[in-house]
Amino acid sequence: MAGDTITTRREEAETLSGLDALEIASRQKVAGGGRLLWAATWPKLAAIGLAIGIWQVVVWTGWKDPWALPGPGPVFTDLGQYLLTSAFWDGLATTARRAAVGFLAAVAFGLVLGLAVARSRILRAALGSMITALQTMPSIAWFPLAILLFQLSEQAIFFVVVLGAAPSIANGVIHGVDYVPPLLLRAGRNIGAKGLNLYWYVIAPAALPAIVAGLKQGWAFAWRSLMAGELLVVIATKTSIGAQLVYARELSEAERLIAIMIVILVLGLFVDAAFGVVDRAIRRRWGLLQSRRR
Repeated sequence: MAGDTITTRREEAETLSGLDALEIASRQKVAGGGRLLWAATWPKLAAIGLAIGIWQVVVWTGWKDPWALPGPGPVFTDLGQYLLTSAFWDGLATTARRAAVGFLAAVAFGLVLGLAVARSRILRAALGSMITALQTMPSIAWFPLAILLFQLSEQAIFFVVVLGAAPSIANGVIHGVDYVPPLLLRAGRNIGAKGLNLYWYVIAPAALPAIVAGLKQGWAFAWRSLMAGELLVVIATKTSIGAQLVYARELSEAERLIAIMIVILVLGLFVDAAFGVVDRAIRRRWGLLQSRRR
């Protein structure tokens, strides 16, 4: 009887010890995650603080009058008010819809074009250099033609966004396919992968890092094209972030103008962060991103 009691207490002690170990491990994991988050965050906060500090110093020098270059205080106050208005949310909805539709169309067109050119010698000879030339062409140079074809309409903006983003995406696909190891292709064919199966199960996974890089660059071109389009093609019946930027300039509202520019910058940073998450996930799956040892 006494032996059973001792055994039971020993088991309880071992159970409690195991629970304590799990709790300690959980706390260490949370602490490690917090340190990683802080290590990734503080450089960005320091850069933002430095930029705001330089901005304030430039204002203090009196280089420009406050009505032309207001300080951070008035701008961030106006930014807070702007974010609470219905105009901001309506404009954000319009701009986000245009960006999503234009970018998705550019992705579809760029992927198909890139795959076709990458696997066809005739198409590469005919279109390879043309795609690069289209990529280097400033998107704003397309707007006179777009306005001539579609007038001041949504279609004009859509036309330029697709032309601005698709060549970068196509080039990303082409470079990704070009750098697929021939040994991997032979291995895929040996196990019976042909045609679409070869693309889906062998070429696409191997080229995925370059494709994601092309998508990221394509998004940058699409976002710049969209902002240029909303500045040039102001549609009176639909407000947007770019149109509000134009109105702020015409009304000489410097605080609102800089506040809208901050919104555009932050939106771009959010999308860039999303692409960064995808890129890290791919590198981790490929074993290129080593986990931190505890």
